[in-house]
Amino acid sequence: MRSREGKRGVMVVTLKEVAERAGVSRSAVSRTFTDGASVSPKMRRKVEKAARELGYSPNALASSLTTGRTKLIGLVSSNFHNPFFLEIFDLFTRGLQERGLRPLLVNLSGETEPENSVRMLRQYSVDGVVVASSTLPPGFAIAFREAGVPVINAFGRYASDPQVHTVGIDNVACGRTAARTLIARGYRRLAFLGGPEAATSTQDRLSGFQAEIAQAPELGLSVSFAGAYTFDAGRREMQRLLQEPPAEAYFCGDDVLSIGALSALRDNGFSVPGDVGVLGLNDMEMAGWAGIDLTTIHQPIRQIVTSSIELMGAMLDEPDRYPEARVFPCRIVERGTLRPLPEAG
Repeated sequence: MRSREGKRGVMVVTLKEVAERAGVSRSAVSRTFTDGASVSPKMRRKVEKAARELGYSPNALASSLTTGRTKLIGLVSSNFHNPFFLEIFDLFTRGLQERGLRPLLVNLSGETEPENSVRMLRQYSVDGVVVASSTLPPGFAIAFREAGVPVINAFGRYASDPQVHTVGIDNVACGRTAARTLIARGYRRLAFLGGPEAATSTQDRLSGFQAEIAQAPELGLSVSFAGAYTFDAGRREMQRLLQEPPAEAYFCGDDVLSIGALSALRDNGFSVPGDVGVLGLNDMEMAGWAGIDLTTIHQPIRQIVTSSIELMGAMLDEPDRYPEARVFPCRIVERGTLRPLPEAG
């Protein structure tokens, strides 16, 4: 069998031609390009030399029939409108590819039935799934686990005894950090402007924020929610809130909401931080841009993504691995949307 013409008129080199050029069997060529297969160094050199000379590239789909693995990892999210998740997808796709895995990006915006998601991903024979979302209900990751698909819930809800592997931050602790940060700067009338009320990230950040403020009865707290983690939703909700005198400082559910809130405040003649303080969460790249300069809580996304990919690799080798939670600390990033700390003494 000789080179065949592909769909675009390009001649496709076959495995048989590589074997003939190298003077080896077709099975030897197949083993050379199969991870973990036994092949001598001398044989590997001969096959790789012949492949280079002919311009041969192994067919990944054909290889999956031999190994039983597609190396496809479903990267599932519902946050495609949030530019913060573009940073996350960039890290995930590059990190998976560096490990020889192939990301399959899946948009579940508007999806409410976990079973539909499982059915779709299984049609592609994925080896594993990363649910990279803080707004999808926990039932989505659990549904993949129950279907026997290795799954990681990245940016999911922290629990000391998780039902699935979870990598992220403790959003309750971040809420407490936000409250302490605002109180330390002398703010007394505080507000929480959260994302979707049903999102676990919103619930947990509010829970920690409220718990810390409750320890000081003299503090005031108002709570409101935006319909989504978007600029427009944050701006719209702040515009609504400004029908009344604003709070002294707002802890917003994430940076994108914060940037929308900043836009509304400035358009209505309020100085930030002179009149009103704003604190975000995530420390996305845009938060540091000139004209935004957002004081925020840093979420270590690079470490979360790297840890998620490492854990996925371990699960592919050990599918029955007991679920674990990997939690990373957050920290304040000082910029220009909060008043400075009072000087000591």
